[in-house]
Amino acid sequence: MKNMISEAAGITPSDRQMALQKMEFYSFVHFSIPAFLDREWGHGTEQPSIFNPDRFDPDQWVSVISSAGMKGLILTVKHHDGFCLWPSRYTDYSVKNSSWRNGRGDVVRDVQKACERGGLKFGIYLSPWDRHESSYGDSSIYNRYFENQLQELLSDYGDIFCVWLDGAKADDGKDQIYNWDDYYRIIRKLQPGATIHICGPDVRWVGNETGFCRESEWSVQPSEVFDCDMIAGRSQQQEGASPDTDIRNDKLGNRAYIENAENLIWYPAEVDVSIRPGWFYHSDENGRVLSPDELLDIYLDSVGGNALLLLNIPPDNHGLIHAADVWVLTRFGGMLQKIFSENLAAAAEVRSENGSLPGTSPDFIVGGRDNIRWLASVRDETVTFELKFDGKLVFNILLLQEDITLGQRIERFTAEFYTENGKWESFTGAGAVGYKRILRFAAVKTEKIRIRITEYRAAPAVLNLGLYSYVFNQGVNLENR
Repeated sequence: MKNMISEAAGITPSDRQMALQKMEFYSFVHFSIPAFLDREWGHGTEQPSIFNPDRFDPDQWVSVISSAGMKGLILTVKHHDGFCLWPSRYTDYSVKNSSWRNGRGDVVRDVQKACERGGLKFGIYLSPWDRHESSYGDSSIYNRYFENQLQELLSDYGDIFCVWLDGAKADDGKDQIYNWDDYYRIIRKLQPGATIHICGPDVRWVGNETGFCRESEWSVQPSEVFDCDMIAGRSQQQEGASPDTDIRNDKLGNRAYIENAENLIWYPAEVDVSIRPGWFYHSDENGRVLSPDELLDIYLDSVGGNALLLLNIPPDNHGLIHAADVWVLTRFGGMLQKIFSENLAAAAEVRSENGSLPGTSPDFIVGGRDNIRWLASVRDETVTFELKFDGKLVFNILLLQEDITLGQRIERFTAEFYTENGKWESFTGAGAVGYKRILRFAAVKTEKIRIRITEYRAAPAVLNLGLYSYVFNQGVNLENR
């Protein structure tokens, strides 16, 4: 019988998954017919002429999104209403029959080129559900239609970093069976570097749309978690429905959850959330945009919880990101820059009594460089390393990273500081680490700290440790301790 815990420690991301993980934070852009209807979904019966963004400026989108620290943009090239933001050869329900640019425009091309100019990666959301296309429900014919559109998009618009396939399906009795395997084959052939999200094998939905993940988010999962029918069943089925959050339970991926699995896969979580209550733009939500502090909470919990963060930014019906969203995103990006611009631990002296495997050293822990890690030589139940500073530091944020190219191994750790009376006192700790774990706490002032890794699946491979100081607007302060 296989030891699934030991096997789990050796499951690693593919190259495409690793490239995505390093992006950490990227944007959704929901922009289509609903922006002109003041609704969340179109019905597929609206006239294409309604689409007419008179000030459409994708360079503004890219500039604003970049200012917030995001590394990519995923555009809803076709939402559930079936309206295509590119002049598809396979339907008349597209921009070619809109009022915009007299039917000669191509939103997908313009956004892709703007991303290229602005240094963002470009991805697409293509809804499998299509409320306009008459062949939907005749599985073989519709699948051919959908695959033709995939081939158009993946052949004609440069490098695509991801294809986002959600699970929404018709609730009107049409029994469309999606040919997922053929979709995947087309994507892998035409865009081999692209990750396939949600109803796909590379990235899983975290299970909610609130912006938060589990206390311990495991990237290694039983292969049965990748089940498109299950995913679709837990996705939105009608406009305004709340997604099922059952899969947000804290058991997903832990020892009890995987020990009887037949096969394991690398299947990281993605947190998707909108900056507004809705996913498309509504003017009455201009005063309900998330604040910079709320975005910071989401970022620290998701990116800092071993998940990917997908933040939706919906342009208005003029084709611009509204000034309220611009204000928030610009200030939020400034907050991130201020927090993480200086690692206070960068000059620390690092030591461990556990020893190191050849070619690694505790000194590498504060370097933050790819594939330069400390791989502990495990002799004891607890793996410990200590950082000594040149004088006393004051900090209230800790960042810890594993080298996940060797797997996700750490199950629990505690951080302690050295007190004035010569004792060690715990100031924070957590469960799973993975690519990145970020923790906030009341300010600590000390000349040295130590990290005690008390539970792990294999010898911990620690890539980076950072300490940072930031004055939060609520609760946490930097008073001397």
